[in-house]
Order: sequence, then C-alpha cells, then structure tokens
Amino acid sequence: MSTTARQWNFFTIGPLCMTAYGIIRLTDPTHGPGLAWSLGHLALLAAVLALVPVIWQLRRWAAAGRGPAARLLAGAATTAGLLGAAAATAQTVIDLVVGFLCADREAMNVMFDGVRSHPGVTAAVYSVGPLLFYVGLVLLTAQLAVLRRISAWRPLVVVAGIAVTAMSLDLLPLGGLLLLLALAPLGRQRRLAAAGAARSRPHG
Repeated sequence: MSTTARQWNFFTIGPLCMTAYGIIRLTDPTHGPGLAWSLGHLALLAAVLALVPVIWQLRRWAAAGRGPAARLLAGAATTAGLLGAAAATAQTVIDLVVGFLCADREAMNVMFDGVRSHPGVTAAVYSVGPLLFYVGLVLLTAQLAVLRRISAWRPLVVVAGIAVTAMSLDLLPLGGLLLLLALAPLGRQRRLAAAGAARSRPHG
C-alpha cells in the first residue's frame, strides 16, 4: 500500500476507532478495570494516533499555494492539534496503565487522584490539553472551507461531532460517526490532492 493510500485510510480509521471506543465504553457501566476498559482505550489510542496524519495532511492542503497568513494560520492550527493529540495520547496511556494495575474502580480512583495531584497534570493531560486537538481540527477544516477546498458543511459536522461528545461521553459513538461523515470522503477529493501536489512541486 502506498503512503498516499495509507494517508487516505487514516481519514476513515481514526473516526471508526473513536466510534468503536464509544461503543465498547457503553458495554462497561462501571468503567472499571477489565477487558472492556483495555479494549476501549486501545481503540481510543488508535483513533488519536490515526488522526495525527490527518491533521498533518489538512495542514498541507490548507497551506498549499497560499500566502504567509494562510500558512501561519494552518501552522498554528496544526501545532494546537498535535499538542492536543500528544495530551490525549498521554491521558489514554495513563488510563490503560491504571486499569492494568488496579483491581477495581475504587483503586483506580485513588491512583487517578495521585496522578492528578501533580501540578499541571490535570490541565495538560485531562482538560485543556486534549481540547487543543479539537481546536486544531476545527480550525483546519474551517480554513479549507473558507478556501473552498472542502464543502462548507464539513467543519460544521466536525463541530457537531465534538459538541455531542462534550455533552455526554455516552454519545461518543455518534460523535465518531459524525467525524467519519466529515472526514472519510476527503481523501477521494481530487482537488485536495492536486493542491497538495502543487505545494510540493518545485518552483523554477
């Protein structure tokens, strides 16, 4: 499989893994250690890692053939998105380790309290940090919509997917499907691929 084909697949794999995490989470009412906790968080980790190249590709499309201001905005959005992905990855790994080490939810809560007691951890890993990923994703899709490189409804669907997830984690499957609707078809849009090619073409 070519590198380009893998990039297109990430637009589908990321949202699907997020949807899978949401579905698995619904099967675990106690949200305690066990198979559902581990499988769900592995799916979430896969979702975050798959969406990293999506962020990077969106940046390439948003900056292709544009001036310094557009490139600066795309770069800032990408930085936010990648920092958010790093924070979400850290949170997911912590959750996996805690779930592996603890025998029940009560023990998990004690260990989580210990992790969050360190200065800056709550903001960086559990609250502000992961939100940066969504900020970057919204900004990049909005920039592409303004440039008319994607349909205007796509960033709105991205926002809707984020919003329903923020309302309740039980709505994660719906949020993942909305992201799938917004992102999965982008790899098949030739004008985006052409824009990326134009950016990488050497100038004479």
